[in-house]
Amino acid sequence: MDVQSILAIVFVIVLTLFLYLKRDKLVIQKILYPIFYFIMYRTKFGLKLMDKIAGRFGRAIRFVAIFGAIIGFIGMAFISYELISATITLFLQPEAPASIKPVLPFQAKGVFFVPFLYWITSIFVIAIIHEFSHGIVARAFKIPVRSSGFAFFGIILPIVPAAFVEPDEKKLAKHPAREQLAVFAAGPFSNILTAGILFLLVLFIVNPFAETLLHLTGVKATAITENGPAQSAGMQAGELITAINGQQITNVQNFTNTLAQLKPRTKITITTNATTRTITLTPHPKDAAKAYIGLSVSQGTEIKQSFKQAYGEKTAALIIWAFGLIYWLLLLNLGIGMFNLLPIGPVDGGRMLLLALQSWNPKKGQFAWKIISLFFMFLILGNIAIGFIR
Repeated sequence: MDVQSILAIVFVIVLTLFLYLKRDKLVIQKILYPIFYFIMYRTKFGLKLMDKIAGRFGRAIRFVAIFGAIIGFIGMAFISYELISATITLFLQPEAPASIKPVLPFQAKGVFFVPFLYWITSIFVIAIIHEFSHGIVARAFKIPVRSSGFAFFGIILPIVPAAFVEPDEKKLAKHPAREQLAVFAAGPFSNILTAGILFLLVLFIVNPFAETLLHLTGVKATAITENGPAQSAGMQAGELITAINGQQITNVQNFTNTLAQLKPRTKITITTNATTRTITLTPHPKDAAKAYIGLSVSQGTEIKQSFKQAYGEKTAALIIWAFGLIYWLLLLNLGIGMFNLLPIGPVDGGRMLLLALQSWNPKKGQFAWKIISLFFMFLILGNIAIGFIR
């Protein structure tokens, strides 16, 4: 067992012990209890800061928040379509990967693995951005915020830390619908906006600097799709791909372009740092005309010797770790922001849809919302279950 997995196990044990000691101060929100649930630990953390920011930049915050609600509904339509489309593909094509997986610091079937230190750092940063945005927008519209605090999402055990902000729901409900929608959309919109800022940072600062620091060594297989061509050929996560059909592979773009020129059912020879294998490509789950290899890749690199000599190995390693953190923050901000726009009951997208439908027709809207929410919950649980089974 590697260090990251050990740290993850220690974290779950410490978290469970903490929650047991604080059990009298906890509130449990049941989703599909005891399988899926939220544990809430209320505090007053950050409330004064929310007031200060909202008081100073209130007009600008209100304008951006209303725009964020519009973007939120566009994002809801997009992520809903993508989930439905991916789920249909999942049932029609057995080799297709599940579109939704739990993001966890454990390597296991059906899990989107993130190394523990990146995972715990990213989760806390994302949660604070998300929840503080809800609180700041609420205060900008003069809606009281009763409490903030820490939350823990449980899948049997409480394993995913989060945060929360609780506006005064009664006073929130008395505000115009557009202001309520702005409060609901503030969290996911702020995560998506953060992802956009990080993308620009990567594009214009991280990538150019990385070229002076790193030497490209090939393409690293980060995840192998269950029952895919790569797994059938015996490829393991962590192998470094250096050539395809004798053609040198140095970067991800090179790898992608080479595969794009190949047809389904073509046999290729892949050379890695471990061995050379023959792999038969299959039709892509989303486009049968394209070839599919069944693995996720990242750029393989090593630090240039000249940089090590100039600044030392520890400095170089710290910079590389920071680059990785920016990557994971970008990816997870976008993914979690979009997930929170899904029209299901417990998340922001569900609350936005409920308000919109009730504004149209209180009784029929409530019924329609329940049907839509259950439908998408079924899709999510179906994807997660299939991811664990296949």
